[in-house]
Amino acid sequence: MKERILQTLTDLRKYALKRGHTVSIFFHEEDSHLIRFANSAISLNTNEHLIALEITAQVGRKRATYMMVTDLSQIVEMKKAIDTAAEMAKFAQALNYEPTIPEFKETFIDEDGYDPALLEMTNSEKLKYFNTVSARMEDKDIRLSGIFSNGKNTIAQINTRSEHVQYFTTSDCQVTAVLSHSGLKWELTAEQSAQKKSELDPLVLHKDLAFLLKHYRHDTPRQIPLGKYDIVFAAAATAEIVRYMNWIGFDGGMMKRGFCFLSEEYVGKKVLSDKFTLVDDPTRLETFPFKRDLAGIERKPFPIFKNGIFQGFTWTQDDADEFGAKPTGHSVTHKSLVIEGGSHKVKNIEDLVSQPRDNDLLYFPYLHYFNLVNPSKGVITGSSRFGALLLKKDGSVEVPYNVRITQSMQDIYGDKIAWLSKNIIPYNVSESYFGRNPIALIVPAFIRVNDLEISHSNSSY
Repeated sequence: MKERILQTLTDLRKYALKRGHTVSIFFHEEDSHLIRFANSAISLNTNEHLIALEITAQVGRKRATYMMVTDLSQIVEMKKAIDTAAEMAKFAQALNYEPTIPEFKETFIDEDGYDPALLEMTNSEKLKYFNTVSARMEDKDIRLSGIFSNGKNTIAQINTRSEHVQYFTTSDCQVTAVLSHSGLKWELTAEQSAQKKSELDPLVLHKDLAFLLKHYRHDTPRQIPLGKYDIVFAAAATAEIVRYMNWIGFDGGMMKRGFCFLSEEYVGKKVLSDKFTLVDDPTRLETFPFKRDLAGIERKPFPIFKNGIFQGFTWTQDDADEFGAKPTGHSVTHKSLVIEGGSHKVKNIEDLVSQPRDNDLLYFPYLHYFNLVNPSKGVITGSSRFGALLLKKDGSVEVPYNVRITQSMQDIYGDKIAWLSKNIIPYNVSESYFGRNPIALIVPAFIRVNDLEISHSNSSY
């Protein structure tokens, strides 16, 4: 299949040159499989194989993009799409900068992140996985739901400036298991991300869910008062905050457009805790990385924050063209963000609860209804859900109704950080609304931040 894809792109490039067009051709193929569980039963079992072709034509400073869902046998239709894009470009409004069409110096093939065994998992194997996760926990009140999503993602590209191609293939899996109480309406969740089949371990999810379920069945639920708390964020909450920081923190184009809470004057200055180090690291296969970006730039570990000091903005080729900056190898569909772990030894929720405490701790496993309040100030908001706990100083545990925090990212990751767990894990933030684009961040399993205020406290689940 790879050879056929590359030959098709080569043939389309030759056609574009023959017609006198300047084009870039982006090929995306996905093989996606999804099992959805609801009310302790399989509610959906589906798969799809899709090929999309995106053709961007350029005439001077004018450009236009034509997209189509296609098949490798439809070469005539693909050639027509090239002509259509070229015709559209003639009537586009001219840009106020010269957009770069990259010249690939060599053909680059990357299949290191592909594991056939993960793609080829059978329905029986997936069902066995979920049965292991939920073993001995379901009853007339406790119901299981969730998803098991796995697939293969292939991206390839060529343009009329060079005969060389770039080709990337990855495999990915995202698992979410949810236990919910049909009467009380609380929900508990456990999740896992995998780049290869051997990384899947249902017993890890089972252990976390069983532990949370014990507390939600037996501990006292209550509305907690508003005020400041020492909060422990689990990986899901941390990953969600950093995913938004990627947009409104250190993206050069967004900064120039006024949507970032950081500006050029912050480069080289300490803006976050000295415990906080964030790197874009394409060597980590767990993040489904691009080792070269879509402009052909070789990607290496790129420091963003080092011990709280801001190292610099990331720049796509197109934003660099527009604002006169130097591209940093970030013309990618997603980055490979990694937060370095700290020194605190805690691997899972059971470890966290069992450790002695110098203060009450409010545990946020997940940030629900997460959104931006003020991008230019870095203010975000989100509510606790899927297994929040109040860990009392005296060693007891209570179950808090959902609470909401509204804080700036500089407050959350500033000098209020007490510790980061030594254990770091991949957390999957992939979305399924558009073409398959597997994304995972590597973050500490837990981060404790002291003295954060909760802005709302619910009176029920």
